[in-house]
Amino acid sequence: MTEPRVTVYGAYWCPDCRRAKKFLGEQFIPYKWVDIEQDKDGEMYVLQKNDGKRIIPTIVFEDDTFLVEPSNAELAKKLGLKTEAKKTYYDLIIIGGGPAGLTAAIYASREGADVLLVERSGLGGQAGITVGLDNFPGFPEGISGQEFSERVTQQARRFGVEILQAVDVEKLEMEEGYHEVYTSDSKHYHSKAVLIATGASYRRLEVPGEDDYIGAGIHFCATCDGPFYKGAKEIVVIGGGNSAVEEGLHLTNFAEKVTLLVRSDRLTASQIAIDKVNEPNSRVEVRYNTIVEAIEGQDSKLKTIKYRYNDGDKTEEIHPAAAFIFIGQTPNTGFLKDYVALDKYGFALTGHDIEHGKEIMGMEPLPFEASLSGIFVAGDARHGSTKQVASAVGEGAAASISIREFLRRSQ
Repeated sequence: MTEPRVTVYGAYWCPDCRRAKKFLGEQFIPYKWVDIEQDKDGEMYVLQKNDGKRIIPTIVFEDDTFLVEPSNAELAKKLGLKTEAKKTYYDLIIIGGGPAGLTAAIYASREGADVLLVERSGLGGQAGITVGLDNFPGFPEGISGQEFSERVTQQARRFGVEILQAVDVEKLEMEEGYHEVYTSDSKHYHSKAVLIATGASYRRLEVPGEDDYIGAGIHFCATCDGPFYKGAKEIVVIGGGNSAVEEGLHLTNFAEKVTLLVRSDRLTASQIAIDKVNEPNSRVEVRYNTIVEAIEGQDSKLKTIKYRYNDGDKTEEIHPAAAFIFIGQTPNTGFLKDYVALDKYGFALTGHDIEHGKEIMGMEPLPFEASLSGIFVAGDARHGSTKQVASAVGEGAAASISIREFLRRSQ
């Protein structure tokens, strides 16, 4: 694990502390967490830095400078994240900096297109927080998600891609034949073509107490937050697919035991992962046919997960140090509503999946083109995608070829 560049001094009850930790986690910035309610030396350090005032979060950087109660924008500036583009007009704007977006950026920029890439979180997307990529071609020993993401980002920068970070896109509009991309910092940029590569977010349980303990015992990234529970007696993982099983196995590096709560009667992970769970010394226990009903805590920390079995009404309890939720994904396409056609789950329709495409667009849509001419979609946000890093890279490359054809037609 990368050495922390930042130390966050705060307390479990502090919402601004949770926001700052979430921001750092999204940007893949390693940080050390010091709870001043538990660490008296940490409390004294905060008092010293703030002239005797107990103000949190106090965030200290590797050059020994610090920020007190910073906004996300202030954090972004301090971390050197670029949040404003040089120009207003581009050939192509890519929204999303995961494997699909970065790959498309490399292809398009290398061929001479003027490319702006906008990413709200960390470059590399979910791949960047994956423990390891063992099935990506060309890496026989595997590669960490973080290293893979860093390499692809460096490659994009080498070809001149302009990259914005910690910038959210709020909506798209049309103006005189250009697509307008409006960002959360009140800026807007124009382009002939837009690639949507925003991926998908982790689905929530939607049970009482879940929102109250996110970041205070409830997590969605084992790589980011697992190390905080080193030496714990038990961690719970909720879910039974690949992510749940693989991250559950990873969490055994920190906890004595990991318990999987699985809604169905079987695991749907890869056979290799299932075999590892079933090994006699795996330290993973699986409880099938379970439904989580509530999450409770004490002193703003997770204490109890209440669940029941499908075939009974009796509620049971488990008291883990933390719970990690892996129950699927929701596409990050909310800003596209009423702009392009989406399926019933919110994934963007493209190519042959667009009903009566010729009537809607005036011509048959290009591969990866959405229901509005000049809008393309690749990766996890696209209807029919396979939610794998290798396929996201392939879709990004293929989408860039369609975008090249579109730009040629538009000249």
